Order: sequence, then C-alpha cells, then structure tokens
Amino acid sequence: MRRYLTPVMVGAHLLALVCVTVAGLLGYWQLDSWQAQRTVEARDLTGATPVPLDDVLGPDDGFPGEEVGRPVQVQGTWLADETVYVAGRDRTDDAAGDEPGYWVLTPVTTTSGSVLPVVRGWTARVGSSPPPMGPDADLTAWLQPSEGPGEPLAGDDAARGDVLGSVRTADLAQRVSTDFYSGYAIAQEPSGGLAAVTPAQLPQPDRFTGLRNLLYALEWWVFGAFAAFIWWRFVRDAGEAARVAEAAAATAPPRRDTEDDPVGSTP
Repeated sequence: MRRYLTPVMVGAHLLALVCVTVAGLLGYWQLDSWQAQRTVEARDLTGATPVPLDDVLGPDDGFPGEEVGRPVQVQGTWLADETVYVAGRDRTDDAAGDEPGYWVLTPVTTTSGSVLPVVRGWTARVGSSPPPMGPDADLTAWLQPSEGPGEPLAGDDAARGDVLGSVRTADLAQRVSTDFYSGYAIAQEPSGGLAAVTPAQLPQPDRFTGLRNLLYALEWWVFGAFAAFIWWRFVRDAGEAARVAEAAAATAPPRRDTEDDPVGSTP
C-alpha cells in the first residue's frame, strides 16, 4: 500500500482529483445554461402586459435573453429619413401562400436619447411605404435581440444601404451617430398602410446556442473521464513497476562483502 503513497503518487492523486472536480463543475454549469436556454425558448411573452421600454432594456444594457418577445411601450421621435428595408421577410397569406417581401424599419430616438430600431410593418416592394404619421412615436412593440449578419445582397438599394439582410444594430449604427439599444422592436400595430407583422412571424430563437451549451457540458465530462483514465493508468503502471522492483530485491542473492574476503588472502 505504501507504494501508492509516495510523494509522486500523492501529487498524481491530487492533480487527478482537481481535474475531475473542475471538469465536473464546468460541465454542470454548461448543462444548467442549456436548461435555462430551453426555458427561455419555451416562454411566450407576446401576450404579456406591455411595460415601459427602459424597465426592460436600458440604453447601455446587454439584451436580456429572458425578455425576448416582451411587449414594451416606446415613446420618442421618428427618424423618418433613416428608414430602411429588411429583405427576406416572407409573409404567409391564407389565399396566396408565402409572399416574399420586406420589413419596413424606422429608428426612433427615445426619451432617453438613444435610438431603438422599430419595424413598422411589412411591404411587398422597396420604396412603397409612406413615412410615419407625424414626428412623434408612441407605440407598443415586441422586443427582439439584434440579429446576426444576413445574407449578402445585390442591387443598387443594397449598395446604398437602403436594404439590409438582417436587423443588425452594428449596420444601423453606421447611419445614425447616436447610441443604439442592443435590440429592436416590432410594432404591434402597423403604420402608414403597411401590413402587420404577427407574433407567428417573429424570429424564432437560435436553438444552436442552447445545443452548444449541452455539447460543452459533454465535452467537459469527457475531459474529466479522460483525466480519470490517465490517473488510473499512471497509478497502475507505477504500482506494477514498484511491485516488480520489490520482488526483484527480495529474490536477489545477498551481496558479498569484499572486506571480509580480501583478494589474495590465504586460507
């Protein structure tokens, strides 16, 4: 037993214990994140009671993932000259089926002084939407996180920046030199004769984010299992080597003392 309690072996035991414990805890943390993401995806806040925008998302705040789809009250001033169109937003019509078209997005300078992109509605053609009714904005909208980069677009409108592939805050910030919120909103009631964007047409949560957390958890646990395997192999091999050495020492003939039998001595 003592062969497994040498300083080297004790160090190996402690290192293995630390590696397995850390891997287990990190795996549990990623699993908890995956479960939290699934809970968020399962929530439907589109029918909740509207709350003021700044009660949910401040101008300098990161987007709260648990508030996706939350109805918020938005007040401010329309920036009508900065209206853009977001491509690839099909609308389902009961009679005509899926109809390709665009979201009409107009930024709003809120009462806090920051800019919130607002989707005012849907249209089938670029340039066909009238401006907002008056400069003042007072609406209820569903809150959404900023999207990732969209597909590259071709055409003069895209080249001028009037048509975007996604609602990405970084792209919109190039048009307006004011701080932006980390998300955007979709108006519940369309303006200027546009078609409404219904809750069924809201972007679906990115499920890959939650899956990635689950895969990270499995990865950490595999690392912990591998560390335990390496520890077992090291302890087994070191213990076997020590046992062989002990057996060899026990069976070796006694060492002859040359001083008791000096070379050249006579009987």
